Amino acid sequence: MASYNHLHDDCSNSRHSVGTSNQSPLPRSPQAFRSRTARDLWCVLSVNPDVASLIRNPLSLSTQGAPHAPDFAMVDIEGNSWLLDAPDRASQVDLAALQLSAGEVDHRYRLVGHAEIYDGFLLQNARDLLRYQGHRVPLGDRVRLLACLDEHGSLTLSECLQIIRETQPVAAVASLILQRLLVVELDSALIGPETLVRRIRT
Repeated sequence: MASYNHLHDDCSNSRHSVGTSNQSPLPRSPQAFRSRTARDLWCVLSVNPDVASLIRNPLSLSTQGAPHAPDFAMVDIEGNSWLLDAPDRASQVDLAALQLSAGEVDHRYRLVGHAEIYDGFLLQNARDLLRYQGHRVPLGDRVRLLACLDEHGSLTLSECLQIIRETQPVAAVASLILQRLLVVELDSALIGPETLVRRIRT
């Protein structure tokens, strides 16, 4: 997915790693989203390290036609405010008009490309991680794992799981990734035993 520091540029094909997210938990009902594609976009945005906050059902934009309600409002890590639509709305939107309308309310508008969601392994990995959003990791497990990563620099996921003693190991590591304490590569392969895990220092 393109870096959200540069959403005015074309979609990048570069890989990115992740530890995220400040968003609300993923709604369990599909009806909470306009479409399945919008739900998929929510998933990948929720594990994008350039995303600082993300909300559904933001303000509507005024165009020459009917009002348009973008799928999401997002703030990136540099403080820029964005209004985003999933790619299944491509035939329904007037890009120039929406970009102009968004600028009038101090936002940028972007129709996210299909490839940014569905190319590679990002979406599946995002879904897998978000199952564990909100899981509480006991202090002892968190400290032990972070200390081991400090000592070794990186560990495989399999090695990390062996360190967790007080709660479900996979849930604990996933939760720490979502809390931006750990980072893994999400684009190049499905998360597996050999996936490298590193600590994020803030």
